[in-house]
Parts: sequence; structure tokens; C-alpha cells
Amino acid sequence: MDVEVELSRIIINEASDQQVIVLKEKNGQRTIPIVIGIVEIFAIDRKLKGIEPQRPMTHDLLADIIEKTSGGVEKVVICDLQNNTFYAEIHLKKNEQIIKIDSRPSDAIALAVAAGTPIYAAENVFENDDSQ
Repeated sequence: MDVEVELSRIIINEASDQQVIVLKEKNGQRTIPIVIGIVEIFAIDRKLKGIEPQRPMTHDLLADIIEKTSGGVEKVVICDLQNNTFYAEIHLKKNEQIIKIDSRPSDAIALAVAAGTPIYAAENVFENDDSQ
């Protein structure tokens, strides 16, 4: 079962290549910290702050392409955690069908923020996360 989550915190450390976003259960208290790259965290941070670049950034471009060539992004799911590595899927609508695309969580979350779509986490991700 998938649980809807929201971005709870963004921790930017410009001295490091590893940044942290924290996803929080929308109707609960559980959290999931995910280490992501600096490019993705800045893309997410800009979008959340409403800062629009003069030209589309990668995740904005991808969201626009998906929206114009299919039914758009249905949702993003952080679907697994194995050996301290998170896995994600982007669920695209195409006609009446849902197509699941494998993705790094950082790209999936940045795309969800760019497209304004919900983010979910599989229940097993909360159960396997040692930070709880």
C-alpha cells in the first residue's frame, strides 16, 4: 500500500555533493530522509520558492514534454529501499493506462514538484528505513 507523503524539509549544504530531503507522511508522523544531489535539490528548492528560470530547467522540460505527449504524471512513488538505496517509479497516464517508469528518487521528486503531482511512499519503505 502506498502512503501519500509531502516534502517536509530540504537541507542544503553547498560544501557537499550530498543533500538531504525529508519526506513526511501526509497524515502521520513517519519521515523518510533521502540523500540527493545538489542539482536536484536546487531544482526542487527553486520550484518550491516560485523562482522561475528564464529557460526551462531539465525537470521542467521533462514535465512539459510528458504533459504534452501523454496524459501527464499521475504520481511518483518511492517504491523500495534496498541496501540503503531508494528506488522510485514515475507513474505516467497514457489514455486509460498507467505506465511505470523506473527512476532515481531525486529525479522523480524533482519531476513531481515541477509537474505539481503527488508523491507516495510504499509502506515497506517506511518499514525498512532505519532512521525511524
